[in-house]
Amino acid sequence: NVHFRKVNGCQAGRKNRVFMRTWLDQAGRKKRRANNRKAKAAKLFPRPAAGLLRPVVHPPTQRYNMKLRLGKGFTLDELKEAKIPRKFAKTIGISIDHRRRNRCTESLQVNVERLKLYMSKLLLFPKKSGTKSVKKGDTPRSELKNVAQNTLKEIIPVPKPSLRIKSRAITSEEKEKSAYKALKKARTNKHYL
Repeated sequence: NVHFRKVNGCQAGRKNRVFMRTWLDQAGRKKRRANNRKAKAAKLFPRPAAGLLRPVVHPPTQRYNMKLRLGKGFTLDELKEAKIPRKFAKTIGISIDHRRRNRCTESLQVNVERLKLYMSKLLLFPKKSGTKSVKKGDTPRSELKNVAQNTLKEIIPVPKPSLRIKSRAITSEEKEKSAYKALKKARTNKHYL
C-alpha cells in the first residue's frame, strides 16, 4: 500500500536497523540481579531473604478461586488460634492484615498450621551480646552457632496440589448410585420440605 511510507521507507539498507532491538545486556542484567539478591540477603542476615511470612489464600473470582497464592497478612483470628500476640508477631517477621476475614474453618486451620510450623523452626537471637540481655523465648546461644539463612523465594512454600488421579475400575456401588436421582431428590426436598 502506498500509505505505509513509514514501514516501506525503513526497510531498505541501513535504515532497517530502526526495527532491530538488541538485547546484548541480558547476561549482564542476570548477573546484576543475582548480585542484588545476594547483597539484600546479606543485609537481612539472619532474617529470611523473602521478608515476612505470608498466609496462603484463595484468589478472588470464580476463575482463580481453586488456586492458592500468598496473601498480604494473617488475620487476627489466625494469630489468636496459634497463640501468638499481635504485637509480638510483628517483631518476629509475621505479616498481619486486620482487614482480611476468615470465611471458613478450613482456610483458618491451614494458616494456623503454617504459623505453628514457622514458630517451630524460628530461632530468636538475643538483642545484645551480654548474658543479662537474654529474654524469655530467646534461643540458647549454643544453637545459634552456624545458623543458615532461609533464602527461598517464599519462607514456607505454597503447597502444590496433586495434579492427577490414576484411573481405576468403577465399583459396583458407584454403578448402582445415580447422581441424577440424588440431585433430583435434594432439589425436591429443598422445594417441598
